[in-house]
Amino acid sequence: MNLLKLLNDRFSYSGFRPGQREIIESVLQGKDTLALLPTGTGKSLCYQLPGYVFEGAVVIVSPLLSLMQDQVEQMRARGEKRVIALNSFLSFKERQYVLNHLNEYKFIYLSPEMLQNERIVHRLEGLDISLFVVDEAHCISHWGFDFRPDYLELGEIRNRFNRPVTLALTATASQEVRDDISRTLHMENVQEFIFSVDRPNIAIVVEKMEDVHEKGKRLTELVQSLQGPGIIYFSSKKMADEWAKRLNETTDLQVAAYHADIRLEERILLQQQFLYGELTLMCATSAFGMGVNKENVRYVIHFHPPTDLESYIQEIGRAGRDGKPSLAVLMFTIDDRVLQRKLIEGELPSKVQIDRFANLMKQQGSIDLNESQEGFSEIQWRILKKYFTESADDRQFKREMTAFVQLRLRWKQKKLAEMIDWIESDGCRRSRLLQHFSETHIIKRDNCCDVCGVSWEAFNRKEGGHNRREIDAHWENRLAKLLLIRRFEGEESTKESRSTTFR
Repeated sequence: MNLLKLLNDRFSYSGFRPGQREIIESVLQGKDTLALLPTGTGKSLCYQLPGYVFEGAVVIVSPLLSLMQDQVEQMRARGEKRVIALNSFLSFKERQYVLNHLNEYKFIYLSPEMLQNERIVHRLEGLDISLFVVDEAHCISHWGFDFRPDYLELGEIRNRFNRPVTLALTATASQEVRDDISRTLHMENVQEFIFSVDRPNIAIVVEKMEDVHEKGKRLTELVQSLQGPGIIYFSSKKMADEWAKRLNETTDLQVAAYHADIRLEERILLQQQFLYGELTLMCATSAFGMGVNKENVRYVIHFHPPTDLESYIQEIGRAGRDGKPSLAVLMFTIDDRVLQRKLIEGELPSKVQIDRFANLMKQQGSIDLNESQEGFSEIQWRILKKYFTESADDRQFKREMTAFVQLRLRWKQKKLAEMIDWIESDGCRRSRLLQHFSETHIIKRDNCCDVCGVSWEAFNRKEGGHNRREIDAHWENRLAKLLLIRRFEGEESTKESRSTTFR
């Protein structure tokens, strides 16, 4: 088979990017494949091209509504009509039509939550599925054990589809995470293609400060001097809102906040505005970034450090996808240790909440498990619901739930300790970061990190800076077409829209 000819005929590309051909050949040889490719290197081609070789359908599990919608629109723009995303953008009538004509689609995108819908799984079982794809597969390890437990069921779902060839794709995964992926998906004799997570065009800077006031002053200086667009990450939704408001009032930047409490359709609007340059700066929680493929983000600032190095490298990787010089700045105070520990502990149910949940179930056996109750966060409710529905009685539930919380706390604290150790280290930051991902061949870079030296002039604003622009008629028409804002229907859509932004 002439893969280059197929590449040119279907995608109008004259050659493969590094790693693509090897991954595609592995899949076409019928081998379960796990591929770690840096962000922006064309992961989607690794399953879309084999889809045109295989006779059967390609099922793609994707974590975010925005991510799958973006992929679907790109494929349709290229002329592929046999592609669909089974998600809450479909009205009830549209979903019914799709399910009744599912055999007419070649590429089927859906979320892990949708694969818990028995009717959808039953319809998929009736198809000839040649390739089962899990995009952003690191979410299995990062999200599955906590607030999106449906990720942990993907292996069983794959078995129901007669164990088709499986491709797991991610941009960031340590050996521990890769082991989680293979084990969860029941992959055998896995072919791994691991490429460097290094992004040589991104300078890495850590700035240690006395307190949050010094951070605020420095943040204002940075956004006023750096060439945008940019992203600022906060651990607090409230602080993301406050800083977006403050920077809109005190700078010439067009700024917005993005986090899980913002309605889904508004988040999609914000993503589109950022993609097309109507917003120059996003103040966000970790809910923002995955699936937002903007090539010219020039800097990423962490006002608060993430709780693990995997998240950190994912988030700074949203800068400089065009290969041009970009900057990652992490601000750190001693108080951040305490803040992140509290966040970790607050994600998981406490002993009091475990007991209260068990009492609620005993007193109100008909309580709607899909609606979280006062006193529980969305994440806590998801975890408690999973273990309650899998337990034979209250005693087993409490015992297994307590053991799970203790295990996850130890794991999360270990990951946070790795993050803090990296921040406190005095050697080359890039080297230490790559060593965490078991990389040994490390090339010395210009503008490497604050330890090795960074020339800030390369990242400062060019003449003219950022200008506010009014949204023109073309932009308004495009948004109206893209958003198709409608009332979301059904339990599955409610569940999915809530789950897409937690991290």
